[in-house]
Amino acid sequence: MSKLTVEVPEERRRALKATAARRGLTIAQLVDESLRLNGVRTESEVEGLMERLRANATLSEADALAFGVRVTREVRSE
Repeated sequence: MSKLTVEVPEERRRALKATAARRGLTIAQLVDESLRLNGVRTESEVEGLMERLRANATLSEADALAFGVRVTREVRSE
């Protein structure tokens, strides 16, 4: 894993540290989770999603929309 330095206000840093501790996570894990929940994806995650979408390409428009909503909810609940 690589390092990244980010400047945030002291109050935000304290809130981040407290939230991570309360949830039993490291700050890095909490930041990574936040990035995922905000749509930041790795290339391999995008490729996996595209494979899933292609596998379901024969769906009707309504079914494709329902599938997209379900997958989005699954990813956000991870």
